[in-house]
Amino acid sequence: MATINAPKEVSFQQDAEVLRKACKGWGTDEKAIISVLGHRDAAQRKQIRLAYEELYQEDLIKRLESELSGDFEKAMYRWILDPADRDAVLANVAIRKLSPDHHVIVEIACTRSPEELLAVRKAYQARYKRSLEEDVAAHSKGDTRMARPNRYDGEEINTRLANSEAKILHEAIQDKKFNHEEVIRILTTRSKMQLMATFNRYRDDHGTSITKHLQGDSDDKFLAVLRTAVRCLNDPKKYFEKVLRSSIRRMGTDEDALTRVIVTRAEKDLNDIKELYHKRNSVPLDQAVAKDTSGDYKALLLTLLGKED
Repeated sequence: MATINAPKEVSFQQDAEVLRKACKGWGTDEKAIISVLGHRDAAQRKQIRLAYEELYQEDLIKRLESELSGDFEKAMYRWILDPADRDAVLANVAIRKLSPDHHVIVEIACTRSPEELLAVRKAYQARYKRSLEEDVAAHSKGDTRMARPNRYDGEEINTRLANSEAKILHEAIQDKKFNHEEVIRILTTRSKMQLMATFNRYRDDHGTSITKHLQGDSDDKFLAVLRTAVRCLNDPKKYFEKVLRSSIRRMGTDEDALTRVIVTRAEKDLNDIKELYHKRNSVPLDQAVAKDTSGDYKALLLTLLGKED
């Protein structure tokens, strides 16, 4: 379940006027910006952007970029973008780091539907004039196939196939052939429902989850990416809870990871992730976020978490 509860009846022109007023004069009214955009869903935010441009012949996103700063600006920028465009930006930022963050690319590739991934690829091409796959290959060393799935999205489950492919995965893992052709083929082409059946079979056959067996050299980047892919495919909510926990518990908050999960899941399953976080850490997520953040950045994240500051 989502954590934002957007009103059904919205005046996009009125919202645009409130945002214009918040950005005019000396100083910016950040609370007014959060009160509007923090309570609108993706479709509504798009209509607000269009209304703003029509009224003032100005790009709302660029205006907010010039008015806001720091982690708050980055979080608001991510939030106001269309979801596919946001994922394109997140992917590009991850790719262009000094040491590319393949975990973010794989996270996007393995937690979005085939339709969503197609939209991300189109948005990436439109924004950067290159394909996502092209950039991943250009900025990566080694095997990048886990970041380029071609997944079927059906609901059907073939039990016999799950049994045989669980065996294939186990044999490859035993032999430490993590980038074996068959492993890549199974993880990048099978539907999520089929993979769930395969992972369940693996656990039933071997008494532990497949991720527990995906251990090895901590410097093996492909193995680390493979673990991320399996976690995202097997239980995305559990995966996102762990990302949040790691982003808050480390020495100094990882604002990029914290922002990414809250902004991308607020309209999907963040309420479920919040419940899982509370259960695993004995602390409500909004309380943990409030303790580790401050100012307008904190206010925006708490709004997206459904908890006003």
